[in-house]
Amino acid sequence: MTQHAGPALENAAARPPGQIRGASAIVVLQALALLAAAGVVIFKTIFGDPDSVGRAMSDAGFAILGAALLLFGARGLLRLSPASRTPVLVLQLLALPVSYSLAFQAHRVEYGGPILVAALAVLCLLFTPPAREALDRDIQQ
Repeated sequence: MTQHAGPALENAAARPPGQIRGASAIVVLQALALLAAAGVVIFKTIFGDPDSVGRAMSDAGFAILGAALLLFGARGLLRLSPASRTPVLVLQLLALPVSYSLAFQAHRVEYGGPILVAALAVLCLLFTPPAREALDRDIQQ
């Protein structure tokens, strides 16, 4: 009699494919960029003359929260957790209109361009066949 070791145990022993490792690396870089942005906002708030300290601190707080979510998502992807794919994809989809607005409407291509390229790269990497196979849930009846 053999026992089936469930998808969680099988995934824990498996090594993530290169596409998932690449997507995780990009997501970590996005998180580091958000932390840097939060640091700049906090620095400018302390040493500058902000219009609203509360708004500046809430912006920094949201950037830190977003960075934490991205880091948890990257960790989940590397652990081949199927539940981590959806939040990462949603955050990348939310980054698309932000990057478009920055790059084309605000004429800040130097900010919007990297966000757009990174989001599209993560989306493409997570929809490749090896990544989908590694992260698909094994539904048994």
